[in-house]
Amino acid sequence: MEAVYHSEAEKRVKEFDESKAGVKGIVDSGLTKIPPMFVHPPEELQRNNMEHDFRVPIIDLKGLDQSTERRKEVINEISKAAEAWGFFQIVNHGVPLEVMEEVLQSVRRFHEQPHEAKVEWYSRDFKKKAFNYFSNGDLKASTPAGWRDSFSWQLQFLEDESYSQALPQVCRREIVDYSKHMTQLQEKLSELLSEALGLSTDYLSSLGCFKSTSLVGHYYPVCPEPHLTLGANKHSDISFLTLLLQDTVGGLQVLHQNVWVDVPPVQGALVANLGDLMQITSNDKFKSVEHRVLATRTAEPRTSVACFFSAEDKLKPFGPIKELVSETHPPIYRDNISFGEYMAYYRLKGEDGNSSLPLFRLVH
Repeated sequence: MEAVYHSEAEKRVKEFDESKAGVKGIVDSGLTKIPPMFVHPPEELQRNNMEHDFRVPIIDLKGLDQSTERRKEVINEISKAAEAWGFFQIVNHGVPLEVMEEVLQSVRRFHEQPHEAKVEWYSRDFKKKAFNYFSNGDLKASTPAGWRDSFSWQLQFLEDESYSQALPQVCRREIVDYSKHMTQLQEKLSELLSEALGLSTDYLSSLGCFKSTSLVGHYYPVCPEPHLTLGANKHSDISFLTLLLQDTVGGLQVLHQNVWVDVPPVQGALVANLGDLMQITSNDKFKSVEHRVLATRTAEPRTSVACFFSAEDKLKPFGPIKELVSETHPPIYRDNISFGEYMAYYRLKGEDGNSSLPLFRLVH
């Protein structure tokens, strides 16, 4: 019996997903017009037509542990960036440049394999499979798709060598090496963010805010009509913290004071952005900011690697940290929000360009 579709759009989305070829498959087919499911409304595609002097902060971690004074300087910079931007780049973070370059190359190598070499990895079974290759995590007929393919890997059992066997051989060594450095850097940033909130060094770590880690390798193929689509739709992250490594192509933008600001590639830098759960627990002191990726206009595809740090226990309740709440700063959010509940709502709503935070705010 043939499936019944409520719309032609649903049929197109299903056919695209079942092809397991991703956006790269569309490009390889030689199409010069992008399919309708990728076309975005003009209002979502607006570029800035105004001059501005906004620059995403760059924070140098050099000498962080050499003196108390230097550590205070870094913490003050992080606090200012987290409050005003929710986005900043970090340099001299301890991850070797060679490791960063190699993992970017391996992500591109995986995505540029022939279709038959990677089709076995295509799946949306994120709960049962450690490694998934897919196009658009939020693929719905009601929302225009982004011009990108991705793969994801859960890092919880990084110390177990047999667990890494779930990774494709073509990128296994590079991803494992990079992931080990991410785990170490996450511990450092957890301490710095705790202190930036005026809390004890181990506060966020003790809450379990960064225990679950997923790595996502994004690939944005060159687009024949970049003026009609986006690489990644406008969204904020649901995690506590995201660390992004991007190549030299560019295209990442953050929404700051209602202006889309470029996050330019800086050699050796990692982009740090705070997620919705960090804004909730900090009681709006730190910001989770919307961002997007423009479709690739250059002759080269864009590649990036994102690490999302979240709560491992999906049922554990989170809310504004008590030490950050007072009569003059009453709680803004419920105190019983689980990561599982928030994630379920986020996925149900989809990347529709609207924040998920309002649903969880208290009514004063």
